[in-house]
Amino acid sequence: MSEDQNFNEMYAADNRSVRPCYDKLNDWLSAQSPATLKQKRQEADAIFRRLGITFSVYGVDNALERLIPFDLVPRIISASEWRYLERGIEQRVRALNAFLFDIYHRQEIIRAGRIPADLVLCNEAYLPDMIGFAPPCNTYSHITGVDLVCTGEGEFYVLEDNLRTPSGVSYMLENREAMMHLFPELFAAHRVAPVEQYPATLLKTLETVAPAAAPDNPNIVVLTPGIHNSAYFEHAFLADQMGVELVEALDLFVDEGNLYCRTTQGRDRVDVIYRRIDDDFLDPLTFRPDSVLGVPGLMDLYRAGKVTIVNAPGTGIADDKAIYAYVPEIIEFYTGEKPILKNVPTWRCSIKEELDHVLANLQDIVVKEVHGSGGYGMLVGPTATRAEIAAFRKKLQANPSNYIAQPTLALSTCPAFTKSGIAPRHVDLRPYVLVSDRIRIIPGGLTRVALKKGSLVVNSSQGGGTKDTWVLRD
Repeated sequence: MSEDQNFNEMYAADNRSVRPCYDKLNDWLSAQSPATLKQKRQEADAIFRRLGITFSVYGVDNALERLIPFDLVPRIISASEWRYLERGIEQRVRALNAFLFDIYHRQEIIRAGRIPADLVLCNEAYLPDMIGFAPPCNTYSHITGVDLVCTGEGEFYVLEDNLRTPSGVSYMLENREAMMHLFPELFAAHRVAPVEQYPATLLKTLETVAPAAAPDNPNIVVLTPGIHNSAYFEHAFLADQMGVELVEALDLFVDEGNLYCRTTQGRDRVDVIYRRIDDDFLDPLTFRPDSVLGVPGLMDLYRAGKVTIVNAPGTGIADDKAIYAYVPEIIEFYTGEKPILKNVPTWRCSIKEELDHVLANLQDIVVKEVHGSGGYGMLVGPTATRAEIAAFRKKLQANPSNYIAQPTLALSTCPAFTKSGIAPRHVDLRPYVLVSDRIRIIPGGLTRVALKKGSLVVNSSQGGGTKDTWVLRD
């Protein structure tokens, strides 16, 4: 199905009349010349270049830092749509945190036979070191990104959950700044819910989950792998916005049962780490002994309640793509409610009957690695060549438990500014959720857009870009 045949979020079901939330934007776009929009895009590129809003692509020869592609046309979500999404997101995040607490304690969902034991206990993302430990507020995923796709008016599906170290929130914030600078008259015509409170809300979240013995003003740091990480801009940006230190492993050390940070004035005790490195690298004494990105002894301090790690180690089991198929069961088990937001139908390749179906239909479906991210390690059957499908078939047959598959969804489109003018392009949405003593959802989130015509892959590493997301207030 082409972009022109998919649900275009600007239009109603008849594909002619403009939806009310897009009325003013449609009128504004009609009044803009291509030359004006081209000039504004050049201004946006200059803003992003000046701010250093870049990303890196791994695994390519010219892996230089690149500007994040930015689309000038905002995506608009009505107030009623957003209220529906908020309810579904909160239900999902609450259930997934309850699932994490359970599988590291009584494992009642496994005892009840609602999820296979080996799928959890033998999963490489499951950390036995977390068994019996309860983090502050019983919260494991403090920062969550829920990836949503729309297939029709009011028809949203959760594509995947990101509970480890979700990225992209800096783009959400800088997209908004750029749009306010470039098109103030368009903002004046709409009642757009703000997003600029995210850094302050994140700081409040981190303060709330500090250890019980921490001072009223706990010391918080952002732990980064360093400047060569693809999301380093975001690490530095968030640390700066919160007014906390950005640190690397060599800046931290354990002494006399506490964690400290080296500073020019001496050492400061650290109470909370917002880590942007993977579990395997957190502590060479507990995980990979060759890690130079982590802090020796950190896990012992964490389990002793001397420091809080955000997000908690072991959280990745809940966003494993094999677990994803069971999230509707997880929601019902812990909330007693039917899921508000639907899952995309999923075939688990570890099950022979489902693998057989996948192998027979590779040309029509999407296949993903269970621990994959960033658009890597996946097959999009309808756009793949025969050679790519044949090569992927061999991978599947060699290690079927490493993959899940899903139907190719008719993703919605939004208007985007392209070389040929305004044209529909496929989009998804990543709202950001902050969890501590309560759940806080930032209105909107990051809309990612597949800027290549016909593409369904929105990741910046795969040719996608981003656009501002406007949630309208009543």
